[in-house]
Amino acid sequence: MPHPHADALARLDAWTGPSEYQTALAQAYVAFLTARPDACDRACAPGHLTASAMVFSAELTHVALVLHGIVGAWIQAGGHLESTDATLVDAAAREVHEELGLLVELDPVPVTLHCHPITCRGYEQVTRHLDVRFVGRVTAAAELAVSSESRDVAWWPVDALPPGIFPEVRDLVELGRARLLGHGAPRPR
Repeated sequence: MPHPHADALARLDAWTGPSEYQTALAQAYVAFLTARPDACDRACAPGHLTASAMVFSAELTHVALVLHGIVGAWIQAGGHLESTDATLVDAAAREVHEELGLLVELDPVPVTLHCHPITCRGYEQVTRHLDVRFVGRVTAAAELAVSSESRDVAWWPVDALPPGIFPEVRDLVELGRARLLGHGAPRPR
C-alpha cells in the first residue's frame, strides 16, 4: 500500500493557500516532508502531519464538531495518519468516520493548514501537529456518533458556533463553506 508521505509532498507542493501565510506554511510543510521521511509518523518527535476535515450539513447551515477529549474544545474531526492510509484525504475521511460516525466524500484539495503544539497519547513530550485540513458535506440528514476519543459530538449552526471556538476553526468553517458554495474563498483572519 502506498504511504501518505508521497501524497502529502505532492499535494502540498502543488497547493496555493487562501493567503500568503497559508502558502508559506505549505512551503514549510514541504521542507519538513523533504527533510523527514518519517514526517507522517506519530513517532516523529519534532512534529508530524495530521489530517482533519470540517463536515457540513447538506444545506451548508451546520458543521459537525467534536468536543475533543484531550484538547477540551470543539474542533473538526481529525488525527494521526495510520499505516492503512494511502493519502491525506484517506486519513481525514477515516478520522471523520471514527470520530463522528459519518461516511463523507471529501474535497481532495486542502482548505487550510494549521501547526499547533500538543502532547500525543502515549508520549510525554510536546510535539507539533502539522495539520492538513479538508472539507466535506453530507448528502442528507446524518446522525452523529460519539467515539472513545471524544467527550461529545454535535451539529452546530455556522452562524452560532460554540463559545470560545479557536479562530482557526472558525476560519476553516468560513473557507470550507465558501469552497463548497463554489465562491471565492474569504481571507483567513
